[in-house]
Amino acid sequence: MGILAGFMVPHPPLIVPEVGRGQEKEIQRTINAYQGAARRIGSLQPETIVLISPHQVMYADYFHISPGKGAKGDFGQFRAGGVKTEVSYDTEFVKALCRMEGVRKLPGGCEGEKDGRLDHGTMVPLYFVDKYWTQYRLVRIGLSGLSFARHYELGEYISKAARELGRRTVVIASGDLSHRLKEGGPYGYQKEGLDYDRRLMDVMERAAFGELFDFPEAFCEKAGECGHRSFLILAGTLDKKQVLAERLSYEGPFGVGYGVCAYQVCGEEPQRNFREQYEEMERERLLKQREQEDAYVRLARQTIETFVRTGEKIKIPEGLPEEMASRQAGVFVSIKKEGRLRGCIGTIMATQPSLAREIIDNAISASSRDNRFSPIEPEELELLSISVDVLGETERITSPRELDAKRYGVIVTKGRRRGLLLPNLEGVDRVEDQIAIARRKAGIREEEEVALERFEVVRHY
Repeated sequence: MGILAGFMVPHPPLIVPEVGRGQEKEIQRTINAYQGAARRIGSLQPETIVLISPHQVMYADYFHISPGKGAKGDFGQFRAGGVKTEVSYDTEFVKALCRMEGVRKLPGGCEGEKDGRLDHGTMVPLYFVDKYWTQYRLVRIGLSGLSFARHYELGEYISKAARELGRRTVVIASGDLSHRLKEGGPYGYQKEGLDYDRRLMDVMERAAFGELFDFPEAFCEKAGECGHRSFLILAGTLDKKQVLAERLSYEGPFGVGYGVCAYQVCGEEPQRNFREQYEEMERERLLKQREQEDAYVRLARQTIETFVRTGEKIKIPEGLPEEMASRQAGVFVSIKKEGRLRGCIGTIMATQPSLAREIIDNAISASSRDNRFSPIEPEELELLSISVDVLGETERITSPRELDAKRYGVIVTKGRRRGLLLPNLEGVDRVEDQIAIARRKAGIREEEEVALERFEVVRHY
């Protein structure tokens, strides 16, 4: 046995009549699709349901798998405390999953339980499932801040555990789509919201799971999506499997997108190894990128690789451009892995006698002393993208109107608190957002007055 089927479903609490109190009738197509999906699950009679919820415990760098023998929950926070859910966990499945070396390396496990009660991202799907089948045990898994590829990979391990245990298993990926579909909605309107929902539903109804990696994270954030990582884990459980995909419904009358899709496993299909294909393309892209790096980035990369492997600081190599030996300036070294920031440290003004030394010192700091991240490990080195920003002179300004998020970086100052944001960053298109992020970095509240400075950079890739 193993994975029998997978389902993509939303989790609006108001779909439960005691919560919606009539509003649920406005998403009748979603209700009908949900009931159809639940009937299918009932006909499959799974021994185990693996349910992935964005509202389960979530950590930046860790997948939380619910521990214990079971859990309870109700819709009390939605004024319907009489609607209750109780589940028994598949402890054998959880142990098998957590023992896998690959899961531990992701990392993931049962540590860090903060609140054992069931969340609505879990209870809404089970509200429908339990009408048609109750003889299952649950495995409840949360998301993380890790990359898309790592979410897909977790799905592969879930599939492996189901296969090794011989479990008849169904996977449910709980997640709404965009929360920004209309001005009157709970989170307002962003044009990316409708774009995200159209594109996501097209991908999911074709089961073209490899395309899930092509959604830029900044685009997903602007769209206000909820379930993208849930859907990636679902896709991973169906890796190398032939599936019959069916779109059951989509609607978004409240400003939030609700999509339902079903995937019946029909056999094996090795060429549907989407993560492996994605990572191979990434390796090829990074190799080409490295071949085109200029002297600034090559120096930063050489510094990082040497320090990570040996703990030693390199000497300034010969043959650098004359400017790197003679000029002084502030420098930021930014490191990305799988499209996500992995470290960024810099200096606003020169602290070293040359640009070369400034790059070396900040490259070491970015790879090992950025307190937002753990130090970079040797096995990560070939996966890194590096950029070096050389800062121009700072200039005091009197108004945000003198800024341009693409051209100028910004420095905000309040007393001894000072925050900086580089220009032309992915997902930061507005000056207001640029200033807000710089404030947060400095711990300066929105209502506090600040002094503003701007600067230009030369970015090296």
